[in-house]
Amino acid sequence: MHCGFCTATCPTYTLLGDELDSPRGRIYLIKDMLENDRPASAKVAKHIDRCLSCLSCMTTCPSGVHYMHLVDHARKHIEETYRRPLGERLLRTMLATTLPSPTLFRLSLIGAWFAKPFAPLLPGRLKGLVKAAPTSIPARSSVDHPQVFPAEGTRQARVALLSGCAQPVLDPQINEATIRLLTRHGVEVVVAKGAGCCGSLTLHMGREAQALIAARANVEAWMREVDGEGLDAIVINASGCGTTVKDYGFMLRDDPDWSAAAETIAGLAKDISEVMLDLGLQAPERQPKARVAYHAACSMQHGQKVVEQPKSLLKTAGFEVTAIGESHLCCGWAGTYNVMQPEISQKLKERKIGNIERSKPDIIAAGNLGCITHIGGGTDIPILHTVQLLDWATGGPLPKALEGRETLLH
Repeated sequence: MHCGFCTATCPTYTLLGDELDSPRGRIYLIKDMLENDRPASAKVAKHIDRCLSCLSCMTTCPSGVHYMHLVDHARKHIEETYRRPLGERLLRTMLATTLPSPTLFRLSLIGAWFAKPFAPLLPGRLKGLVKAAPTSIPARSSVDHPQVFPAEGTRQARVALLSGCAQPVLDPQINEATIRLLTRHGVEVVVAKGAGCCGSLTLHMGREAQALIAARANVEAWMREVDGEGLDAIVINASGCGTTVKDYGFMLRDDPDWSAAAETIAGLAKDISEVMLDLGLQAPERQPKARVAYHAACSMQHGQKVVEQPKSLLKTAGFEVTAIGESHLCCGWAGTYNVMQPEISQKLKERKIGNIERSKPDIIAAGNLGCITHIGGGTDIPILHTVQLLDWATGGPLPKALEGRETLLH
């Protein structure tokens, strides 16, 4: 933690230039707080809150410091020992209650839509939250409830799909494309009863107990499938969720009733690109000529170390994949970060979009809904999930984001 290589790749240090807004500086604050058994101060909370949990520092660190676990432990301590201002407490409680529940999230978006005309009268972050709400909400998808989707032809594998919490509400086409792609490649897909939010949103807010409840529910749901007809993998198409599910073994390590099962589930968790690369992508039915800028979500490239798989699949599907400058830097979404730290989030978003647009792509692809939503709000270049392009290339329908722009593909 002395070398400081991480400062060169930390988004907040790059923007703010404050040592306490670097991984090294935050570790000093965490060390001082925990080793001296001190309650969190406003200063500590401010600098830890500014961390995106992008984990770029973990990719850079030559000493292998596991910053992800350190900062999550610090957030738990802050949540337990620091009393935030009332407005912030209410906002955080609202986010922790609504976002993990698709039903409550959908209702909150409907409420935000009605509140849009009054947004200028609302206080601070609530104003930005209402303004950012989508103007339309997709209808519920038929795939987002417990069921089994049979494989086409001879079954090659059986997997469980994490439907997610925000994704089915904001863009149900991603799960639909994932299921089509997998079943087309001989995979039986199970949406397991009882599986829901992965717990990452509340975990990164310091609400560990709430996150562990979600983790146990998922472990129980998926272990029923493991012990029943079996699972070859748990497929996750939202990279932030994937990083958390792959960490379930650590999260539940001290729970004797759940630790072994959690380790099993963590070992089965794979990003959709990992699964598809193992299966081998079918020869594309269409010959796209589009130039695709692949945005590597932080939780994918730094959290899961999944870097080349999505790009390799896009190339196999016939797309020209172009590099993005400063690809290691976060786009600024980071779960609830865009709501809690809107100024920093906006600066990172503008920087990311600038780097993408300089590569002059026809389409942007990413493996995380948050990044897609965030980046898509600031550019006219269509952006969609990698799996949607792979689905289209191997026989699926044209993604909604490309309707009216078919010429980009030829």
